[in-house]
Amino acid sequence: MQLVMGYILRYEDHFRSVMESQLRVESAEKLKISKGRLERNEKRIAELKRLFIKIYEDNARGKLNDERFDMLSQSYETEQKQLEAEATQLQQEIEVQQRQNESIEKFIQKAKGYVGIEKLDPYALRELVQSIYVDAPDKSGGKRRQHIHIKYDGIGFIPLNELMQKETA
Repeated sequence: MQLVMGYILRYEDHFRSVMESQLRVESAEKLKISKGRLERNEKRIAELKRLFIKIYEDNARGKLNDERFDMLSQSYETEQKQLEAEATQLQQEIEVQQRQNESIEKFIQKAKGYVGIEKLDPYALRELVQSIYVDAPDKSGGKRRQHIHIKYDGIGFIPLNELMQKETA
């Protein structure tokens, strides 16, 4: 973490551009999928409304008995409620994905407060880190090596390899 915080301080513009490009690629794909699902849900909701009107008219004309009407209307209403809930969730996800650049700026500001940190206290951990993944140890080279992946809050994984290319350049 010291490496990342120090890097952000020295190469803030490069860090910002690398993270924006990484998030843009991830976000663009997720955004496309979410928008597609939202569009399908909205079409189906509109179709369910038309179907409900049709079965209501068929019931009023006597083409559809009351029992069948009740069953179909309950089925349509249940599906419509599920789709509307999912549509609301998708709209929230889309908004979150569109605000990802703000997350980069917030993270940079947080990171500036922790440059030169010697010991990671619980408060700093909660503020900076979303999750930590530890790989199984590798003893193949005669030495025990264990990789740690840190998912930072608001921006995800930081591609240290790309950032270190700037450091050595």
